[in-house]
This record gives sequence, structure tokens and C-alpha cells, in this order.
Amino acid sequence: MRNIQIPISDETIRSLKMGEAVQLSGIMMTGRDNVHKWLNDTFIKKTRTPQGDDLDVYEAIKPILNNGIIYHCGPVVAGVETKEYRFVAAGPTTSIREEPYEGDIMRYFNLKGVIGKGGMGAKTLLACQEVPAVYFHAIGGAASLIAQSVKRVLNVYKLDFGVPEAMWVIEVENFPVVVTMDAHGNSLHEKVESNSRTVLEDIIHVA
Repeated sequence: MRNIQIPISDETIRSLKMGEAVQLSGIMMTGRDNVHKWLNDTFIKKTRTPQGDDLDVYEAIKPILNNGIIYHCGPVVAGVETKEYRFVAAGPTTSIREEPYEGDIMRYFNLKGVIGKGGMGAKTLLACQEVPAVYFHAIGGAASLIAQSVKRVLNVYKLDFGVPEAMWVIEVENFPVVVTMDAHGNSLHEKVESNSRTVLEDIIHVA
């Protein structure tokens, strides 16, 4: 089990290998469907004009994402009314929904890692090699356990997206993940899918 501090250097990212268990500590940000679309449309593709607090939020999150991590997570948060935020559950959400956006976001913001569950596709894997970056798989069904590694909620942006879809800036300690897509073009998800396809074809052939 390797202990890695965020922000993460290119050298550290390139040293990580598919299948390696890691504990992350430092500051990261959550972001799901609405966040990815907002970032893509407003700042990368520029098909949407910035409005409201968009530019202020953009400037605030840039240093967090640079050499940092985005976590595909829709947390359950206590204390929303009093602004004394506390993560009650912080499990990963399915990452493949962000496949249309993730690679471009990784390049644009110099992201070093994406955390989620289920893995991502070819576009994200290519971005992992180019940036460089890795995909970290978090354990689905362990939302309460993972929340224990969230030590503080430092800020929240775009709460108007809703609590699960907002950008929560959190400080974590010993956040457990596994590298399942590395910066060398290796994807455990792709490997499992390929092996499963082979087994299925053998079964069909025998039948």
C-alpha cells in the first residue's frame, strides 16, 4: 500500500502501475455529470457563455484541479442548512458517464487522477498517457467507510446543482483506492472485458 500526497507529481503518476493499492491524502474535489458538462461547455468547448458566479468558481477550482484529483461522487452531506458540512457517505459513482468529457478536462486542468467506480474508456485512457494521469477505482458499497477518510469539507461550489452534483472541496487522509488505469496504457477494466469476451465466445462456440 503506497501513501501518496495530493498534489501529485508527474514522476509519481508514471511510477504507479495497474493493480497497485494506494492511500491518498490531501485536498481533492468531487464532480459528477453536471460539473463535467459545465466545465466542458463553459470553459473547454465554450459553447456556453459564463454567467453568474461561473468565472469566480473557475478561478477558485483551477489550483485545486492542477496536479490534483476529481472524484466521481454524489455524497450524502449533513449540516447543509447550517453550513457545518460533514460527509456522511462518500461512495463512488459510475465513471463511464463522464467518458465524453473526462479526457479533455484532464488535459485542460492538468488533472493527475480521477476516482470513481467501474473504469472508463479509450478516450480517458489516452488522456492518462498524455497528461499523465491515472484512474483510481474506489470501492463501491463502502460509502460510509470512505466518508471516514474525509477529514474536512473546505468549501462547496455550485450548490445550486444540488448536493450530489455540487463541487465539494474536501481534505482526505488515507483514502483507499486501487490504480486500475495507469499512465502506460494499461487498463484492468479493458483486460477484464477482453477476458470475459473470450470466455463468452468459447461458451458460444462449444454450444
